Amino acid sequence: MVEPEERPSAAGQRLGAPDSMGISTLEPGRRPPAVTPGRHMSIRVQMLDDTQEVFDVSQRAQGKILFDLVCTHLNLIEGDYFGLEFQDHRKMMVWLDLLKPILKQIRRPKNTILRFVVKFFPPDHTQLLEEHTRYLFALQIKHDLACGHLTCNESSAALLVSNIVQSEIGDFDEVQCKQHLLNNKYIPDQDTLMDRIMEYHQKHVGQTPADSDHHLLEIGRRLEMYGVRLHSAKDREGTKLNLAVAHSGILVFQGHTKINSFNWSKVRKLSFKRKRFLIKLRPDLNSNCQDTLEFMMGSRDCCKVFWKICVEYHAFFRLFEEPKPKPKPVIFTRGSSFRFSGRTQRQVIDYVKDSEFKKIPFERKHSRIQSNSDLPSYPPKLCADDHGEWNASSSGQQVDSAHRAQVTLENPSHQRYVGSPTSQSNGCRNGTHDEADARFKPSPSKHQAEHLSTGLASLAAKGPVSSSESPSAVRVMVNGQKQSLSLGHSPDGRQPSPLTSPLLTDGGFVRTDDEDEVRRKRFPTDKAYFIAKELLTTERTYLKDLEVITVHFQKFVGTDEAMPQSLRNLIFANFEPVYKFHENFLKDMEQRLAQWEGRSNAHIKGDYQRIGDVMLKNIQGLKLLTAHLQKHSEALLELEKTCRSSRKLEVLCRDFELQKVCYLPLNIIFLRPLHRLMHYKQILERLCKHYPPTHDDFRDSRAALADVSETVAQLQGTLVKMENFQKLLELKKDLTGIENLAVPGREFFRLGCLSKLSGKGLQQRMFFLFNDVLMYTSRGMTSSNQFKIHGQLPLYGMTIRESEEEWGVPHSFTLFGQRQSVVVAASSKSEMEKWLEDIKMAVDLSDCDGSSAEILSSSYTDTKCPDESSADQESEDDLSSSRSSLERQAPHRGNTTVHVCWHRNTSVSMVDFSVALENQLSGNLLRKFKNSNGWQKLWVVFTNFSLFFYKTHQDEYPLASLPLLGYSITIPSESENIHKDYVFKLHFKSHVYYFRSESEYTFERWMEVIRSATCSSSHTSTIRKEPHIY
Repeated sequence: MVEPEERPSAAGQRLGAPDSMGISTLEPGRRPPAVTPGRHMSIRVQMLDDTQEVFDVSQRAQGKILFDLVCTHLNLIEGDYFGLEFQDHRKMMVWLDLLKPILKQIRRPKNTILRFVVKFFPPDHTQLLEEHTRYLFALQIKHDLACGHLTCNESSAALLVSNIVQSEIGDFDEVQCKQHLLNNKYIPDQDTLMDRIMEYHQKHVGQTPADSDHHLLEIGRRLEMYGVRLHSAKDREGTKLNLAVAHSGILVFQGHTKINSFNWSKVRKLSFKRKRFLIKLRPDLNSNCQDTLEFMMGSRDCCKVFWKICVEYHAFFRLFEEPKPKPKPVIFTRGSSFRFSGRTQRQVIDYVKDSEFKKIPFERKHSRIQSNSDLPSYPPKLCADDHGEWNASSSGQQVDSAHRAQVTLENPSHQRYVGSPTSQSNGCRNGTHDEADARFKPSPSKHQAEHLSTGLASLAAKGPVSSSESPSAVRVMVNGQKQSLSLGHSPDGRQPSPLTSPLLTDGGFVRTDDEDEVRRKRFPTDKAYFIAKELLTTERTYLKDLEVITVHFQKFVGTDEAMPQSLRNLIFANFEPVYKFHENFLKDMEQRLAQWEGRSNAHIKGDYQRIGDVMLKNIQGLKLLTAHLQKHSEALLELEKTCRSSRKLEVLCRDFELQKVCYLPLNIIFLRPLHRLMHYKQILERLCKHYPPTHDDFRDSRAALADVSETVAQLQGTLVKMENFQKLLELKKDLTGIENLAVPGREFFRLGCLSKLSGKGLQQRMFFLFNDVLMYTSRGMTSSNQFKIHGQLPLYGMTIRESEEEWGVPHSFTLFGQRQSVVVAASSKSEMEKWLEDIKMAVDLSDCDGSSAEILSSSYTDTKCPDESSADQESEDDLSSSRSSLERQAPHRGNTTVHVCWHRNTSVSMVDFSVALENQLSGNLLRKFKNSNGWQKLWVVFTNFSLFFYKTHQDEYPLASLPLLGYSITIPSESENIHKDYVFKLHFKSHVYYFRSESEYTFERWMEVIRSATCSSSHTSTIRKEPHIY
């Protein structure tokens, strides 16, 4: 039991340190308040290292008394970042109120265990001035990883665990590391990441526990779920959300994906009324966000708990000093009297910097390299252990081995013995020590100094030692003193860190302008380099697409009897060889780009600044897989045929398309290998156009282009047929009221929105143009949002006449069929011209063919249906960047091209689909909203008329998507104050996004491919410009 008076030896008394009552949240020079008289009670507190301590306090004591005792026991100076939480009688986790009596908060103290945990997470761990505080934060990250609160990708998880293992067992030893990981579980799926953890652990040689804490916090603070505690809520529409509070403001999550945030500067007032939690925002003329946002929580108590932590977070990070209590009203009270109690972050930082504390050693409970029970009890003498750490026994007295702990020279209490960091190595080598630093008092006695210098000299006299045991390898860092630490380096600037790897730098975080300049100067600026980089980035996306079939789809169908074994063999036996080939191709590309950038030890300038040789080797290898590529179209046809005869397989495939990893229709992914050949051809054409004939890489690039052009020519006919078949299959899922859309001989031309003139006036309809028929539909009210067919107009014998003057409707024209006539109007003149050109061409083809009547399975007459509103409704599924927290995910098939055309009142032709599939692009972009200040780094993939956003290229599925149909792409004007290079702007009505690329070449490529999606074209206009399949 821990008493406030005459405590037994604790962490702060090791190595003979004088008794310290700690600092906690008290003012300078004050001791903890005396224990309130009266009956006492015992309260158990679980620390971050999973140990439990018992504290004896008065039954009338306030929460502050207990909290100060805990901080005193830990000798914790920056205790204001922490708090005590417990589960109350409502089974809710709440924070102990420091201003209220403990018994009023905890009904059964004997049966309650309070947890001492981190309460306030600062944005930058360098704001934590004490090594002890950083160690406790590291323990908090370790706990959050183990219990699943801190979610991240596998690479980040492995990197975090490797730093934890380094701090606990020291430098890498394969047997020891593997055994340690088998005995200790740090993350839920640790077994699958064992090899990767050990691989990262090997790179941490020489890293001290303090260094490991630093790297652990550096990695952790960049994760989206760092310091986040989710509170369940719903928006007005009933969508399940999670609310959280951070240093910057209030966050809104859907699952574990952040979809919105409200900065403190934009929040005018926070309140709650019963179950409703209300956020009142400051008026913003440039934003469509509502003035007051409302969230429904589980109960009033849930609202109040979240409201309290919001008040405390705002006060701690935004105020300069603790808010003063309000005067008590004389007659009645209104609202809550709750207020933040304690120092603000600004006060804590100033207090620690301005005060002089004797740094007291602390024990790392789980670290083997921080304890040594075999040290003899003699006057202080430094000795090196197996890991190159320096140990010291207590001074001037005998210390029992059970209470002896190792202290590194990073501790300022021993820093004064060895002098400044710059002179430390010399002092060790010569067997002398520098004068004591005047900052640390009292200075050591002459007897102590003699033993210290003798110990260093005797160690140096032993002759050469390994780098891990060299005195010069010992890093000295003063607690409480601001140290400069560049990203990717340890405190001494010598040891490289995994933090410089793409695993973290590709994550989504705000990057400064200085980092941009450094990046531009570091990497090559030749256009050929950026063409090669485009090849690498798109190859990463392509390999992920192949994984959808070879890994995820194969795992999803498993041994399900719905898929026949013959079909299973046809699909996976022809996709897996292609996947394995491109897996090796990607490794070759990554290695060559690393050599080109100079990141490889094998880099020799000039020899590796080329890509044609790698392309030639792999294109020749790809030609051997032509038989497998031809089988992919056969597999798609067989899958569709089997789905028609097996309802169970059809449902199985539909359920798989609902998975997050299947971000595109499955039949599009089946055609990915054929489209990838077109990408290779386009990239090699740009490369050969850029190179002069005398360039070293020109010959290989031209040979690779010839080989891939030959393969494309062989498969071109198959690709044309399969693209049309795939589009018919996709449209079939969006239409209801027709038995079989994909009949032999039918070709798709255009789909889009037109207004049809009827007795009720102009009504919005969705039209689908094929080579034999024109169908018009309206959006039904089904759960899958399908379009119901109202009628079909055979094209055979159809005539067209512009009728704007006749009906007085702008951009209108009349379609005269054999059975009926229809008057329709387009949204603009350009839209009308596209429709007229495509319809005329389809009618000409139908008249020549004369078989449209045979193709049509049935004929429909126009049936009336209620007109549907909400033409301006948005369909983008932009979860991470929604401008309102109340937006919800679109239901199934609510985000397809057909629905986007319906909402955006536009049209798309088959030519557009083919161009969009051929013009795919992926890479890192910086994204910014209209009213935001920072740029967020994202991995962006353009395909199928949409941008898909990922945090890194390693993510399995996108966080959000943005359909581009209807958007305009421009360059920001001077009035928008975007003073950056290579920025383009996407806007549709009030939706505005800015994107920033890394070079002129990538900027032009993004502009080119996005324009292909935002600017629709007709068949005839495209045919006049260049030869095309249609």
